[in-house]
Amino acid sequence: MSDPVLGATNSEIAYAKLNLALHVRKRLPNGYHDIETIFAFVDSGDLIAVQPGDDVTMAISGPFAEGLSNTDNLVLQAAKRLADISNVKLGARLHLDKRLPVASGIGGGSADAAATLRLLNRFWGLDLSIAELADVAGPLGADLPACVVSQTCRGTGIGHDLTRIPDDDLRGCTALLINPRVPVSTADIFAAWDGVDRGALASGPVIPAAQNGRNDLQKPAVALVPILTDVLQLLEDRQPIIARMSGSGATCFALFDSLAAAKNAEQHCLQAMDGIWTLIGKIR
Repeated sequence: MSDPVLGATNSEIAYAKLNLALHVRKRLPNGYHDIETIFAFVDSGDLIAVQPGDDVTMAISGPFAEGLSNTDNLVLQAAKRLADISNVKLGARLHLDKRLPVASGIGGGSADAAATLRLLNRFWGLDLSIAELADVAGPLGADLPACVVSQTCRGTGIGHDLTRIPDDDLRGCTALLINPRVPVSTADIFAAWDGVDRGALASGPVIPAAQNGRNDLQKPAVALVPILTDVLQLLEDRQPIIARMSGSGATCFALFDSLAAAKNAEQHCLQAMDGIWTLIGKIR
């Protein structure tokens, strides 16, 4: 499949997800974990595009496309689930431009699948609400409903229970994301969590709640990927609003009050560490 001609109606950004805080409260019998988290989203990420087709198919390109399957993929699962639920008989030729690192704690396949649902909802003329799309997404993954919404919200339960929260103090912030190009297994990181409930996530304004919170998966991730200690220290050196690992890693992020501060921090990190991937974006 050749690259499609992109436009407002036939493409959708899979926004990079950040966990500003992530409190793991307990393991559940079904293998999931009871969590409390603050989801936020950056205004850039992977790109999903669509053209008419007889069947639902996909092609993948981009800097992180290597090793990804175009037949066994969460994007296709999402597309086919939406078609089945909505009784859609139309096809779709999907194209994923994979710009974000794989297995990196910033949404990845979940963000891609969520963007696919938003795109095909429009492309197929289904007119489902975001809340209805989030319900469609639920069985596909713990953070998929949040990625469908792609707005600042609080997640509880396994991450499906979402509450929109005021984020005026966050909207003007710029995020710097850094990944050491080391993929990590979400299952391995959760398995390495020590099982200790360190308390609830504070309510109230987003930034103070995040600053007073933590990522309970950061310690086990650092134990498995020691270079994260250096990444986090480089970010802390620039005195950000907050610096933390996102999700189960290995992407770390820092929030700054200006684009200039984020760019200066990016240059500092690129000069200090070889081979890292970086992204700068505004909080949506």
